[in-house]
Amino acid sequence: MEPAAAPICRDPIIGRPKTTVVVPSTGGGPLFQVLPPGLGNVHLDPLRHVFAQDASISAIVEGDVHSALGAMPSHSVRTCITSPPYWSLRDYGIPGQIGLEDSVYTYIDSLVAAFEEVRRVLAEDGTLWLNIGDSYTSGGRTWRAPDKKNPIRAMDVRPATPEGLKPKDLIGVPWRLALALQSAGWYLRSDIIWNKPNCQPESVKDRPTRSHEYLFLFSKSEHYCYNDQAVRGPNGRRLRSVWDLNTQAYKGAHFATFPPSLVEPCVLTGTHPGDLILDPFFGSGTTGVVALKNARRFVGVELNPDYIDIARNRLSAMAVVSD
Repeated sequence: MEPAAAPICRDPIIGRPKTTVVVPSTGGGPLFQVLPPGLGNVHLDPLRHVFAQDASISAIVEGDVHSALGAMPSHSVRTCITSPPYWSLRDYGIPGQIGLEDSVYTYIDSLVAAFEEVRRVLAEDGTLWLNIGDSYTSGGRTWRAPDKKNPIRAMDVRPATPEGLKPKDLIGVPWRLALALQSAGWYLRSDIIWNKPNCQPESVKDRPTRSHEYLFLFSKSEHYCYNDQAVRGPNGRRLRSVWDLNTQAYKGAHFATFPPSLVEPCVLTGTHPGDLILDPFFGSGTTGVVALKNARRFVGVELNPDYIDIARNRLSAMAVVSD
């Protein structure tokens, strides 16, 4: 299946997010060019070059996911690979962040709206690979104490127990979101279990330690880009729906990152070399790293400037950095 041509980006938008553009150098590696923020609409929009038919560049866009996606042209990316903030698990300290909504149902509605924009920018044969974790009800607590085995879980603020659920209930966020996206028109094609042999320990003693997360494969259309020969399992078998992959911390990040080994099968099966990959919750830049490693391009959206710095530094390890 030949990749669909990407249209030219629409005219620049006043007040659009600031942008970092990554340009492949003639030497074969990516060259970073950091553009100044707030260029306004009197300059050539750098995103125009990302979505041009003969584009060879990638980009990190700093801004709100809804606004950033709204600035992107329809049918312009081959796949979306992402892991949005989980509900009620982390306070990232940024106004407008997703994940600390008062209600899990509001959280799901917000993500469904964001992924509606993702569906618009996807090619007709495009796919969405969505990693999402679950959480438990707060039991009425508006804070969360640090777990002695996992101190980063502490939070000063925590949403109340959702209506209809009880204290200590597993909320079921992944499937609530997956079914909401299916109802919104996405094709739900696969639920993949990411099994973590080296999962984080838990102090809880009245249930098994959670050692897995979900990775859902959605498609925009009934027929879509999927290369089952690109990744094979043991003995040359087709890829199965349980992936045993260790978690892999990135030393520059103090928050959870999904590992390159989780992203790479999505990249290889869902895209062609040179295709553009979207990650609307870019975080520390794992999707970008895997995309560049496999001769693909990326456009990442991130609200937190600190995380953009982490991603830029991480990608810089693969590149020569230029002003």
